[in-house]
Formats: sequence, C-alpha cells, structure tokens
Amino acid sequence: MLNLERLRTLDALARHGSVSGAAGGLHVTTSAVSQQMAKLEREVGQRLLARNGRGVRLTDAGRLLADHAARILSQVELAQSDIEAQRGEVVGEVRIAAFPTAARGLLPATLTGLRADHPELKVRTTELEPEHGILAVLRGDVDLAVVLDWSNKRLPVPGGLTKAELLDDAPDIAMPAGHPFADRAEVALADFAEDEWVSWPEGEFCYEWLMFTLRSEGIEPRIAHLAGEHHTQLALVDAGFGVCVAPRLGRGPVPDGVRLVPVRQTVRRHIHVVWRADADRRPSIRAAVEALRRAGRAAEAAGERH
Repeated sequence: MLNLERLRTLDALARHGSVSGAAGGLHVTTSAVSQQMAKLEREVGQRLLARNGRGVRLTDAGRLLADHAARILSQVELAQSDIEAQRGEVVGEVRIAAFPTAARGLLPATLTGLRADHPELKVRTTELEPEHGILAVLRGDVDLAVVLDWSNKRLPVPGGLTKAELLDDAPDIAMPAGHPFADRAEVALADFAEDEWVSWPEGEFCYEWLMFTLRSEGIEPRIAHLAGEHHTQLALVDAGFGVCVAPRLGRGPVPDGVRLVPVRQTVRRHIHVVWRADADRRPSIRAAVEALRRAGRAAEAAGERH
C-alpha cells in the first residue's frame, strides 16, 4: 500500500526539482524529505532518486511514479472538495499568497472577515510576486494567490486555474515636490521621458510592464534605481533621485517631499485571485474568495476617494 504523504513528497520533488525546494514547499526539513523518500523506495522496491552532481534527479521509475502521484493527489483534492461541499462547513485550512502591496492592502481586512464569519477556518498567508504565486497554486503549495496585471500587459493564467477579479487599482506618479509637473491634475508616463526612474527590480512583472509601456511610447527608460519596496522607492523620490509609479493599494504614508499626480485613466492595474479549478467546490475556497472580494471593493472605494 503506497503511503499518501510519501507520494506527496515525491510529487513535491518532481515539481520543485530539488530536496530543498520540496522541503520549502511542504514546510518540512530536508532530512524529513530524504527520510520519506527512503521509505518510499523500500515500499516500491526500486530506486526513485539518483545523484546528480550535488543534487538529485528522479530515475525513470521515479518519474513514472511521480506522474501517478500527481493524478492521485488531484483525485484526493477532488474528494476533499466534495466532502467539504457535501458537509457545507467552512473548516480546515486555506493558504493564501499575495504580492506585497496586496498583502498589505487586502489581507488584513480579508483575515478579519474570515475570522468573524468562519472562526473554525485556519488561514495561512505568505508574500509572493504574481508569477511565483501562480506557480505556487499550480504546485499545490498554496490554495489561492492574489496576482496582478496591467491594462496594456496581461499576466497569462495557465489552464486548470480559475480567476476572479478583485479590484482595479489606479496608479499615480510620485515625484519630488519641486518637479515641474507636481501641480498638474494628471500626467502620462510619456511626460517623463527625460526623468530618471526608480523602478521595481529587474525580472519582476511590474518592471517588465514599465519597460514595455515606456518603450511603446518611443521612450528608452532611464532606470536609475531599483527597489522592491514601495516605501524605499518613495524615499528615493523624496530625496530627489527620480520618479516612480505609485499604485494606491497598500501604499501607506507618503513622505512630505513627494507629490502624487494621477496617471490618465488609460493605465490601470487589475488585481485578481486565482485558485485550482479542482478545488472550486471547497467551501473554504469560496469563503476566502468572497472575503477577498469584499476587501477589494473597500480598497477600490478608498482609492477612488484619494
């Protein structure tokens, strides 16, 4: 009889590609992963892992069993969804990932609502950038991920996932108080062709969006500084080292020396939540999505009053 937890460990190894990655995804130690795999090899009577430099790789038998494990675990999730749906109670655990400003701007209200409405539901949260959040949902590391894209640059959502809109987030441009455009009613990104930019780190979706958007206007971006945290970006703007895009969701206090001017409404940030379609019937998933929607409506209303 194959042990379900050992199959889950094999599945994590196949998805993450390393013992350390599997351990992180399962929230266990690397030694626990190695022990589970050693027991699974004894159960099936074949080697499932082989050395590959300093790491490991799946053998042919390991890949074969991993394919079966993925299907078995998907069926187990469907069974759990059906049992939860039949019982109709919002219980158990739900895991939510969100990119940093959504974690700050949506998760506190979401968690408060879930605690009040469903006290038996345990909620775990983590911060992940949109692309990593989608991968975590596909891998089964989290149940839902709050992600974003832009009106002119969409984030692909793979098959097998369900998506629900939460809110549209209007961005502003943050600039030093002495900037020539600081008193304007609105601006376009193209207005800042001669300015230096404070941007998100290279490789992040929003960095790629900024580069794509400016280049589509015939502007080669002058990226002077990279910072993942919006508070750091605003501090650099406050000190006179450039301008930055400042979305309203989760923005928090703005330094006194920074002025915010809305971008013309042709540019919007769309916030979504995604989850696995085979978990769609779980009451806990539906409850979490509804709580996120309520938080999104409140955040969007607050942004419109900005």
